[in-house]
Amino acid sequence: MKERFAVLDIFRGIFSSLVVLFHLSAFSATPIINNEFIYNSDLFVDFFFVLSGFVIAYSYQFIKTGKELTRFYKKRFFRLYPLHLIVLLIFVAIEFSKHAASAHVHVNKTDNVSNNLYTFLTNLFLINSVKLPGINDVSWNIASWSISAEMIAYLVFGFTMLFINRNSLTKLRVIIYLLIIIVSGIALYLFTGSFRLNYAFDYGFLRGVMGFFIGVVCFSTFNYTKDYLRALKNSLFNFLEIISLALTIGFVCYGAIYKNYGFIYEILFFITILVFAFEKGWLSALLKRSKFLHQTGKYSYSIYMIHTLILSLFNVLFIRMLKFPPSAYAYLFIINYAIIYLISVWTFKHIEMRFNYSDKESGKKGWWIW
Repeated sequence: MKERFAVLDIFRGIFSSLVVLFHLSAFSATPIINNEFIYNSDLFVDFFFVLSGFVIAYSYQFIKTGKELTRFYKKRFFRLYPLHLIVLLIFVAIEFSKHAASAHVHVNKTDNVSNNLYTFLTNLFLINSVKLPGINDVSWNIASWSISAEMIAYLVFGFTMLFINRNSLTKLRVIIYLLIIIVSGIALYLFTGSFRLNYAFDYGFLRGVMGFFIGVVCFSTFNYTKDYLRALKNSLFNFLEIISLALTIGFVCYGAIYKNYGFIYEILFFITILVFAFEKGWLSALLKRSKFLHQTGKYSYSIYMIHTLILSLFNVLFIRMLKFPPSAYAYLFIINYAIIYLISVWTFKHIEMRFNYSDKESGKKGWWIW
């Protein structure tokens, strides 16, 4: 029976929007988006990793041949890379235009030391979540480090599935997933000295692999328990949905304290995804009523990938040129988000779906879910 996981897609849209507000808060001076919850909403990037592992495990846990492995990589590459590449090239064009314009008008910051040929190549080849010499910050489209981490997680997942299925190790696969999580976590600690979930250009790929395989274990847990848990009363899920979401929001609010213990958030995201995957509580029913939330989930990848570009342009127009005060973001953030959303509708249709990989043998399109 084909699972839908509509609420999990809605969460993807909500949390990608919160990441937008997280970056917006740097320009503003309003308690609406300048508060501890928004300041720590970058943690929801890890929710994406866990959810991605859950969804990918659902669809691709039975890769057995090199041909199936290649098909999997093609689908994921064409799902993510075209929009990443186009946004990257737009950022390059902006850098060149700044230099051209500086001969005629005042440009506040002509050069961004992080945006250079070296970092362009790391972004182009999606290795910008790996700690490389001479790179000390995120660059170009700063959100793209997580796409690099995601693609590296796909590589690890694909070869892991091939190894498990070719060697008839399906009974041990959860143990293998757990070993990958443990190794990634230990490596992150050895390289960084902490379990903080704020690594991006520097060891962000370990953060991604760890979260992704926690999601794979989450799906295995769902798969093993779904018959039993679906038979339980909806009233139990009413309680579990409220508690899991309240704990997640609460710990994000106190991220300044608990970010040092990143595994707390991985566990919370695991529980939240597992609970809402059943869609049996009243919160799930409430979320599913909103067409806008469904659409936001659909456009979540575009929202995530273009938002830093639009935020930068919006900031130049309203803050630098029109001289709006940061307090104006009490209402400007709504306009800014609306522009991001509308452009995402276009990029989803004309970039994401246009380049989406078509599996000619099965006649099916690759999953649109990010």
